[in-house]
Order: sequence, then structure tokens, then C-alpha cells
Amino acid sequence: MDLFDFGQSQQPSTAPLADRVRPRALNEFIGQKHLIGDNSLLVRAIKADKLGNCIFYGPPGTGKTTLAGIIAATTKGAFEKLNAVSSGVAEAKRVIEEARTRLKMYGKKTYLLLDECHRWNKAQSDSVLGAMEDGSIIFIGSTTENPFFSMTKAIVSRCRIFELKGLTDADVIDGLRRAVADERGLKNMHVEVTDEAYEVFAWGAAGDLRNALNAMELAALTTPIDKEGVVRIDKATAEQSIQRKSISVDETLYYDMLSAFCKSLRGSDPDAALYWAFHLIEAGCDPLILFRRLWAHASEDVGMADTNAMQVVTAACTAYEHLGIAEGSLSLAHAIIYVSTAPKSNSVVAARDRVTDAVKNRADNRVPEHLLNRAAADGHEKPKYLYPHSFGGYCKQQYLPDSLKDEIYYVPSDHGKEADVKRFLDDIRAKFGK
Repeated sequence: MDLFDFGQSQQPSTAPLADRVRPRALNEFIGQKHLIGDNSLLVRAIKADKLGNCIFYGPPGTGKTTLAGIIAATTKGAFEKLNAVSSGVAEAKRVIEEARTRLKMYGKKTYLLLDECHRWNKAQSDSVLGAMEDGSIIFIGSTTENPFFSMTKAIVSRCRIFELKGLTDADVIDGLRRAVADERGLKNMHVEVTDEAYEVFAWGAAGDLRNALNAMELAALTTPIDKEGVVRIDKATAEQSIQRKSISVDETLYYDMLSAFCKSLRGSDPDAALYWAFHLIEAGCDPLILFRRLWAHASEDVGMADTNAMQVVTAACTAYEHLGIAEGSLSLAHAIIYVSTAPKSNSVVAARDRVTDAVKNRADNRVPEHLLNRAAADGHEKPKYLYPHSFGGYCKQQYLPDSLKDEIYYVPSDHGKEADVKRFLDDIRAKFGK
């Protein structure tokens, strides 16, 4: 059965649970209220059948393909679906040729849905540009990668980008409960799932509903039917099926321990930071959560005092993803010790806060004339731009707007390698002024 054949009442029984219970209309869609809320741009465009070229991007299992399917079920256009992993220029040209014939003979537009669209290279992407521009096809891409970095600019500039967020635990549990009660899902198997088991599935899935549904289906298929003819899924079964130990501390203690970990990093106590990190892992915390905190603190608390901290955390996370938890835990410990013992400076976050405040409350978009990328507005000759390299690398020149020309947002500390940055700025400011 085709992904977009929503006219059938039930998916084949051999299809995965996630496909069988896939939402068929916007009112069944789970999560993403920022995109499909009442009167949102996307909802209006879908209902009016006016959706143009667009890209859906976000983490796995958040509804990208499902949203494309709902568009297919709602619109009156024809649909073609390709996967960027297995399809290339030849397939794209075939779709475009058929789309142009369909438009010319029947006045019917064609949507081209491209899964994993970031996988296409420049030549493959260029093959659809002309058709996108002349309206022969309406392109809809789905990807787990940020298209602004992973796709060609020519494609991105012609699309409206819609970002899907990771689902909340409540969203995932809602989806699981629907699957248990749905005749397309597990209703006919007489499955009962405890509240604790639902929480384990949601915790382990980390915002990926497909992952949670797959785990719950595995649990249902491998759990014996009891004397009452019911398949009962408890916490232990859920933990085995999701292959993640559920967190063994309550929510308040979990966040308290995460707070203690973060404050230990900031306080340069590697022993405490290690203790809380591995206590959290033992309690069921995903180590990637700890890596995300390490990335944040590498800029927030170490910053310019040791810019290698960010590189160490990134390298450690990459190693962890390749090695797994057993040996990867060494990389995690390495990063924790490095960030804990690195010299500290919060100048980066302080500079960010100062400039954000200035942009919000003292905004001035009048670019100094010598920095303009064009002639002066009234046609007079603009002041000459001074090329710093012609003056030994630095020269006195105004870069901020007139109303902000004396503002200082970045104030370096005397800590670690940032002391060298401070000496550099102090030296040029002493010689040339701000």
C-alpha cells in the first residue's frame, strides 16, 4: 500500500505499528502546536490547497512524513514520492516530465515529496530547480538535518522552512495510548499498559514517537497472554523493549542532580562533576544530555579562557557515539574533567546578554557609510573604507552605528588564554581609542 493511500480503513497487518496508526488528518496529528495550531500559516495553506515549496525538518519520529501524508490526503494535486538515498536525477526528471504533462493536459499540479532530502548533492538538487521555479512541481522535502547547513542554498531559498520539535513525554504517551485503543493498532490484541510502562517508553524514546511505538509493539508481541486473554505490559517489560533503564529517581531529584552537575562544572570541582554525571547515568539519564550540558558550559563558563573546551567536548561526544556507553564513558569523563579544570570566564554569555539588550532596546540599523555595500543614499561620495591589512592588521575605524559607537559589549577577563585577548584589546584601545 502506498504511503499516501489514506482511503483504506486499515494498513496491512504486517506493517509496523507506527505506520498502521499514522495520523490521517490534522485533528489526529500529535504535538507541533507551534506549526499546526488554530489559524497557523501551515494549516491555512494546507486547507486552502495553497502550500508552496517547503521543507520539514526536525528529529526522527516527530511527524515529518506524517505531515506530508496529511497534505497528500487533503490536496487535490497528484503526488510523487522519492527517497534521496535511492533516487537520483533520472527519477527526478521522470517525475518532472510527467508533472508538466499532467499540468498541461489536466491543469493538475504535482507535489514531489523527497524524504531525506539533505542526501541529494548539488547536481541532483539542480535537476529540480527549474521545475520548482516554473511551478511544474511543488517540492516538499523532509529531513533530520538543518537544511540551512545541509542543503544547497538554491533549494533552500525557494522553500519555506518548517521546523518540527522533539515531542514531549506527554505527546509520546498520548500517541501510545491512541495506538493501544485504535483498531488499526493494538486494540484487537487486548493490550493493557501500566502508567509506569508508558512513562518508560516515553523516557526511553526521547521525543521519538516512532521509537516508542516500535518498542511497545515489540513488548505486545513478545508478552504472553494471561488467563484473562489480556497482554499486560508492565515497567520491567517496557525497560527491556525500549532497551533503556527507566530513571530511578523522581523528577525533582533528577533535576536537582543535573543542577548539581552543572554547578560542579562551573565551580571547577571535577570530583563532584564526575560523581553527579555517573550517578545520573546509573539512574537512567541519557549521557547525551550530559554532553549537551558540557557544550553549553564550554561557552558559558569557560568561553574565551580556553576555547579548546568546546573542541574537547565535541570530540568526546563523537567518540562516545562511535564507542557506545562502555568505552564511550571514558570520553565523557575526559570531557567532564577538562571543562571542570579549565580556567573560567563568563565573558561570552555576558557579551551575548549585553548585545541582545542593545539590539532589543537601542536598535540602530544605520550602517556607517564607509561600511556600506553600495553608494551613499544621496549620491555623494562615501567616506573611504580602510583596509586593516594595509595598516599592519588594525587601524582606527568606526564599525558600530553612530549612536552606539562607544559601546563595549565584550569585556575579557584575566583568566587563562583570555588574558592574551584582553592584552590585545587593551593595547589597541590604548593606542587608538574605542
